[in-house]
Amino acid sequence: MLKMKFLFVSILAGLCSVQFSPAQEKFSFAFLTDIHMNVNPVSRSVEGFKQAVSHAEGSGADFILTGGDNVDVDGIKHDQREIAFQLYRDYKAITDAARLPFHYTIGNHDRYWADGQESELAGSGLFQSQFGDSYYSFEYKGWLFIVLNSVQICDGKYCVGDAQKKWLADLLAATPTSQPIIVSTHVPFLSLYYPVLEGRYTDADTFVNQKEIFDMFADHKLKLVLQGHQHLYEEIKVKGVQFITAGAVSANWWSGAFHGTEEGYLKVTTDGDDFSWEYVDYGWEVKR
Repeated sequence: MLKMKFLFVSILAGLCSVQFSPAQEKFSFAFLTDIHMNVNPVSRSVEGFKQAVSHAEGSGADFILTGGDNVDVDGIKHDQREIAFQLYRDYKAITDAARLPFHYTIGNHDRYWADGQESELAGSGLFQSQFGDSYYSFEYKGWLFIVLNSVQICDGKYCVGDAQKKWLADLLAATPTSQPIIVSTHVPFLSLYYPVLEGRYTDADTFVNQKEIFDMFADHKLKLVLQGHQHLYEEIKVKGVQFITAGAVSANWWSGAFHGTEEGYLKVTTDGDDFSWEYVDYGWEVKR
């Protein structure tokens, strides 16, 4: 009898240590990247962004995830600092008024430098003052979304820094290996931008420790990586993981198509632990 009780307790303890993945439910979301709300002219980018958001709201999406370069403030000088703040306010007014919830990814143009490196708003500080942490995770209907800050700098190149790597390692350690994962990053893990457009290979526009970060997911169910930065639409599949560089809401910085990629966004639909996607032209017409 004592042996039976010990066996029961042992089995119960083993079950309590198992990580269970929540069941997945079908849903859709819209991935809007490279919006580039800017001052050249601000009216064009505001109107275009509003149109893209309205289209996404009518697409059946449950929420909107951005892919970075939400606003263009990285080149603004100190004597024009109010312009940077106003661009963020104008952008946030649109997202706050939207019918769908927003989740934000930081891009290189979202970083603010005009007040100097020591300012609490420097780098990702202004972004964080408006949208919260520059890297974070959230769960939705059984899927884990991991939003990375890939515009940190290591030895002069884009990277995921040490503190963020530690955060990611802790997150993955607490994540069931059976739970499907989607990652959002502004600077790509993988891209054929330069080989296709310029016939050369470079790490200029992929973050420098991308392989190290990718390898951290080796024992997990990473299904999809959503990327921005390049303004091109690309699909690359490696080791069962789908990488999609999702064009740009602004296309050629609000001046028409960029090397054949029209103004658009990505709509992703999950079904169980599988997914499908389409690049959606939201109908923007260039207004000069």
